Amino acid sequence: MMPKTTISVMKADVGSFPGHSRTHPKLLEKAARLLRDQEGNLLIDSFVTHCGDDIELIMTHTHGVDNEKVHKLAWDVFMECTAVAKSMKLYGAGQDMLADAFSGNVKGMGAGVAEMEFEERASDPVLVFMADKTQPGAWNFFLYKIFADPFNTAGLVIDPSLHKGFVFEVHDLIEKRMILFSCPEDLYRLLAYIGAPSRYVIKHVFRREGEIAASTSTQRLVLVAGRYIGKDDPVMIVRAHSGFPAVGEVLEPFCTPVLVAGWMRGSHNGPIMPVGVCDANCTRFDGPPRVTCLGFQLCNGELIGPADMFDDPAFDRVRGRCNELADMIRAHGPFEPHRLSPDEMEYTTLLAAEKELTSRWTPIPE
Repeated sequence: MMPKTTISVMKADVGSFPGHSRTHPKLLEKAARLLRDQEGNLLIDSFVTHCGDDIELIMTHTHGVDNEKVHKLAWDVFMECTAVAKSMKLYGAGQDMLADAFSGNVKGMGAGVAEMEFEERASDPVLVFMADKTQPGAWNFFLYKIFADPFNTAGLVIDPSLHKGFVFEVHDLIEKRMILFSCPEDLYRLLAYIGAPSRYVIKHVFRREGEIAASTSTQRLVLVAGRYIGKDDPVMIVRAHSGFPAVGEVLEPFCTPVLVAGWMRGSHNGPIMPVGVCDANCTRFDGPPRVTCLGFQLCNGELIGPADMFDDPAFDRVRGRCNELADMIRAHGPFEPHRLSPDEMEYTTLLAAEKELTSRWTPIPE
């Protein structure tokens, strides 16, 4: 019996240039070389890429999720890349590395992590999504459309293997609790929560039989560090076909321009733009937020690919609409809804500015 395959996607911002724009090629080369050294040993295969100013590590192995050795490898890669970034005085060098020493798992140490373990099928397409200048809840809209909306996913109507629906595991990032919603019967209950993506985040999606369909990173840096040091820039893994939505159904929701929290200083709502990796460089107002997608076929843990899924003129129109939406919302300047609501701004640098004015507030006369 073949061992189960685990795919682990880990990301971190360990330094960028200029400012928060993009990842330096030397960092990508360093990371790729360190992972290649472990292929045939700890890893089966690996691929290194970037989205904006984040390094993305895609690794396959047989050690299951939350494996200490795999997480230690990722930690070592990020720390080695941090050293390179510091040697070049790159901006924000090591900003996502929130500890001086590894302690068993990178999840609570600043890096974003999405992992899943499964038995490979006869053909196993896997899509890896990576975002920059936004928060983990940005995936909520897209996962709902992929796995619960028949107007997006035709297979929910015409493919009997999808008729039982899917189970959504939702995490409350503030209270640190979780709940399962079985759809379609819990559809409205699910939407009541995931429509507030700053707090409630879809962590996993499963088939009714328990087979994993999707996994996301849910780490929020401000909740780990206790202060604003940058946006979370989440990653996501989605399996496709043969009991799951087709590749085209997984990609279809990204044709809708969606506003997400993040952008400049992590303090603004803006459109998340699907782009090819070559265009995953955030410039205008440190954005707009970007999402990339690499597609692979898994073959005994080997990553066949990648295919750059958004490097396609089919997404030109949504990119144009995102730019129009960016023009519209940028015109609001420091006013909501471009700027985040007060409860969200508490997690940004505005809190320090407010402290300076504490003594100047006086009671309103009755």
